[in-house]
Amino acid sequence: MSTFPKPPEPNFIQVLNWVFRPMPYMVECARKYGDLFALKLQSNLPPLLFVHSPEAMQQVLSNDQKELEAPGEINSIFEYLLGKNSVITISGKAHQRQRQLMMPSFHGERMRNYAELIENITTKNINKQPKSKSFNVRNVAQEITLQVMMEAVFGIYEGERAEKLEHLLFEILEQGSTPWRVIFLYFPKLKKMFGISEIWNRQMKKQEEADKLIYQEIEERRANFDPHRTDILNLLMSARDEDGQAMTDQELRDELITLLVAGHETTATAISWALYWIHKLPEVREKLLAELDSLGDNFDCNTIFKLPYLTAVCNETLRIYPVGMLTFPRRVKSPISVAGYQLEPGTIVMGSIYLAHRREDIYPEPEKFKPERFLERQFSPYEFLPFGGGARRCLGLAFAQFEMKLVLAKIVKTWSMKLVNTQEIKPQRRGLVTGPNAPINLLIENVRSPKSSHIITTEKTVV
Repeated sequence: MSTFPKPPEPNFIQVLNWVFRPMPYMVECARKYGDLFALKLQSNLPPLLFVHSPEAMQQVLSNDQKELEAPGEINSIFEYLLGKNSVITISGKAHQRQRQLMMPSFHGERMRNYAELIENITTKNINKQPKSKSFNVRNVAQEITLQVMMEAVFGIYEGERAEKLEHLLFEILEQGSTPWRVIFLYFPKLKKMFGISEIWNRQMKKQEEADKLIYQEIEERRANFDPHRTDILNLLMSARDEDGQAMTDQELRDELITLLVAGHETTATAISWALYWIHKLPEVREKLLAELDSLGDNFDCNTIFKLPYLTAVCNETLRIYPVGMLTFPRRVKSPISVAGYQLEPGTIVMGSIYLAHRREDIYPEPEKFKPERFLERQFSPYEFLPFGGGARRCLGLAFAQFEMKLVLAKIVKTWSMKLVNTQEIKPQRRGLVTGPNAPINLLIENVRSPKSSHIITTEKTVV
């Protein structure tokens, strides 16, 4: 049996490092141990193996159902939030079924339906910001992405239920984003401690209230089904598997929450980082403005999606500080050699997206924000993988990219802003993902054009 390189400190110290400083900890381990190292993070599981070379990533991510599998039960620690029927917490045929039911809802052509919605929500939220003082970019980006989720995914636009559900979902996601909440996942017995148990119970009560509203919406929509609606909930309700079966109410609830958790915080954070770099580096902003201004005042959403420099800015944002640090874990089914080590059945391995994106042999000067690197060469799916890879690759990646590009194009083209921060902003853990370690503050200086730039939707497909 192979002995894997691993830190010498006790398991408890490894967990604390992982919860409170995961990115520096991974960098330290990679420097000491190379392309593969082990961490003991869960008492009921063997040590987790981390890999980050493109070769190892390809072996791990392209081997589903062969030497390696992507078991949903390893993600069972997320069931308290996502449910037992989430595409993240199930595996095998059940996982394949759910993906097949959900995939058509995220087909590129359907994204066009949401272009005007995204533009209007962005305009409304930026116009609410004070003109004489700075605002927290991440707070605004969260408002934008949550409202887009509420309307494009849940199909809930206004009224008491919409307001209450939006408020509850925001609180649930915010409270679940602290490192202390992550500790509960690795030390579940803490939930029973006096004081901490009350905090946990309040969180669960809010989730129950949100679930009640979601189930009410599903019940009403089933009773008064409108086939002409284009929101994702409607599309999921219409989907049928190969046996002609639709999703149950529980499955719909779990997938809606999964889409919210996977698509709200992540996209908001990516938009925030992009606006930080665009306004921190004048040369980046100038190049992006030149590209956007060449489109005139009315620009088609398909054209925006394909803009080379905007795409490069988004990709470099997702590379330098990826919102998701890791791929989903894989479990070895039959012996396989990875990164020079023999992995036996039962071994759990995961790819470090953060480390893969910072390899100097692939990305020279990895600490520098250089969109041009994505114009100079094309990276493989195992070198650049902000949405994961293989059978567990993010279902909503097309939606996330579409939303990110439209929001950035609208903001940068319409408003002239200045970055107020003077200190360097770095990433830190934010719940299950990452985020800035300090508020990113922008100040609106003026509106760039008296004409309001407007996104139009004349093309038939978004690729």
